[in-house]
Amino acid sequence: MDATHAVTNMVTLAEVNQDKVTPGLLGFVVFAVLAVGVWQLMKSMNRHMARVDFTEKPSTATRTEAAGDGEHPKE
Repeated sequence: MDATHAVTNMVTLAEVNQDKVTPGLLGFVVFAVLAVGVWQLMKSMNRHMARVDFTEKPSTATRTEAAGDGEHPKE
C-alpha cells in the first residue's frame, strides 16, 4: 500500500456531506459562553452560601417554655 492510496482512503473518510447539518464554530462558541456563564454563577453561589449562617436561634416561644418552672399540669 503506497502513501497515495492511504491518503485517498483518508480523504474519502473525511468527505463533507452537504446534506448534513452541524453546529460548527458558532455552536461551539455559544456552548462555551454558556459554560463559562454557568461556571461563574456557581462560583458566585458558593461565595454567597459561605456567608450564610446556618445556626438557628431559638424562637421566643421556645425560650419562654424553657425559662418556665418545668412542671406540667397532671390530669
